Amino acid sequence: MMRRPLLLLAFGLAANLPQIACAHEVRPGYLELRQTGAETWSALWKVPAQGEMRLSIRPRFPEGCTTAGDPVAVFSAGAYTERTSIVCKGGLVGRPIGIDGLSATMTDVLVRMEALDVTTQTTRLTPSAPSFVVEAAPKAIEVARTYLVLGVEHILLGIDHLLFVLALLILVKGTRRLIWTVTAFTLAHTLTLAGATLGFVHVPGPPVEAAIALSIVFVAAEIVHSRQGMQGLTERFPWIVAFTFGLLHGFGFASALSEVGLPQTSIPVALLFFNVGVEIGQLLFIALVFTVIALARQVMRRFAVPQPLWTWRIAPYAIGSVAAFWSIQRIAAF
Repeated sequence: MMRRPLLLLAFGLAANLPQIACAHEVRPGYLELRQTGAETWSALWKVPAQGEMRLSIRPRFPEGCTTAGDPVAVFSAGAYTERTSIVCKGGLVGRPIGIDGLSATMTDVLVRMEALDVTTQTTRLTPSAPSFVVEAAPKAIEVARTYLVLGVEHILLGIDHLLFVLALLILVKGTRRLIWTVTAFTLAHTLTLAGATLGFVHVPGPPVEAAIALSIVFVAAEIVHSRQGMQGLTERFPWIVAFTFGLLHGFGFASALSEVGLPQTSIPVALLFFNVGVEIGQLLFIALVFTVIALARQVMRRFAVPQPLWTWRIAPYAIGSVAAFWSIQRIAAF
């Protein structure tokens, strides 16, 4: 009985192709400020874009700050990037920096500031809190909080990662086997996230994203084979498959983390809490899945909802179709 609610949930996540066709389209803006002198900073401003259309948000610097020279702007790889230099009389410590227009969006902005002494302040701005005050000595707790939230948001907004986990939940039988499988997936993506972020391993992003989509196609096909009486590799050795594909998904997490960067003086803290955030988000998703299962069981029992024999096909074919679309889309973007 558990499988029917799972299949219905999978269909609910995967069926609406237009909304989830671009699995990583929800991305934060990014403002990086590197101090180059007592009153001068180099600024990098990056926001998501589609073609030559971008979000209408901009950094707002304190009164008395001016730009030095014309900014250099470019649209590339789904983002608008602008580089410039600013001069702020009296410096920035104790003064506010905000993002104009942020309160009218659903986007977050990660701000990273690096002073001359290499101390780094990392702050996450949201529509409800679109500004912050520059600190003289940034606190490690702020870095931890910022990257924890980023990790949770990334996994919960990364529909491809969630579809892979959901496919495993559908396919793997038994609580103990499921625990081992999820643990293997977690261990694998933790290893590659750390290795890639710290520069020990480098894999180009586009092939990794395509391979992640193909991993979802593979597991969706394994669900179909299982229901047709053909025991596949994933059903026999789910932890091996989860670990192998988890390595790929870890590279995907690392790619997202590289877009916003790491504070050079707090790399271990930022990396640890981003990964913890990913795991919290993953556990929240799994808890949601089982909550939906419990509710669906009650509804089915109470109203005697009929279940035609063919309904099991909906979820794996929906998941597989969306993932196949992603595969083609990402391969074409090489």
